[in-house]
Amino acid sequence: MNLLAFGAPGMQEMIVIFLIVLLLFGAKKIPELARGVGKGMGEFKKAKTEFEKEIKEGEKQGEKEWEEDSKKPKSESKPKPKPESKSEHSKD
Repeated sequence: MNLLAFGAPGMQEMIVIFLIVLLLFGAKKIPELARGVGKGMGEFKKAKTEFEKEIKEGEKQGEKEWEEDSKKPKSESKPKPKPESKSEHSKD
């Protein structure tokens, strides 16, 4: 069931919700709860901004590495085989 199908709560519903919150928490606790919610939202926004910044930096770094790899000649991009040492073949 989709809650958005009913639409946003109207003024009467908001008043009822506010009165229930007022009865449950009391008039003194509501400002504290609002401060806590505000701080939580601020921390969430800060974390979101930092995450987006890290993603953009990673994308730029990936593009830079991609461009560097595409500019290298094909012979440089292939790993060179390691030379075999004589001690591995002659164990006599």
